[in-house]
Amino acid sequence: QVQLVESGGGLVQPGGSLRLSCAASGFTFSNYAMNWYRQAPGAERELVASISYAGTTNYADSVKGRFTISRDNAKNTVYLQMNSLKPEDTAVYYCKARRFARDYWGQGTQVTVSS
Repeated sequence: QVQLVESGGGLVQPGGSLRLSCAASGFTFSNYAMNWYRQAPGAERELVASISYAGTTNYADSVKGRFTISRDNAKNTVYLQMNSLKPEDTAVYYCKARRFARDYWGQGTQVTVSS
């Protein structure tokens, strides 16, 4: 059974940091590209960061220089380190595993940036 379980969300003040984790099971994690998406209330879900099976990373312009995606294939886990958080980063964050046309999604974790 495929599972992606996000954790690490919460309430943080502007300028603060959080690290999200996404633990995967039920598929060969190292073969999949991993992505972090987010969805704010009333907005479309948007791609935040991605990391290929080989470790190549890409970021949305809005988070470049502030967020870092990484993966640990030994732990079947992908991370999103988020620094210098802004109120506009408030959203539900989802991880997604992708290989060819096959996608698996997690259930999401809420991140709220507010003073």
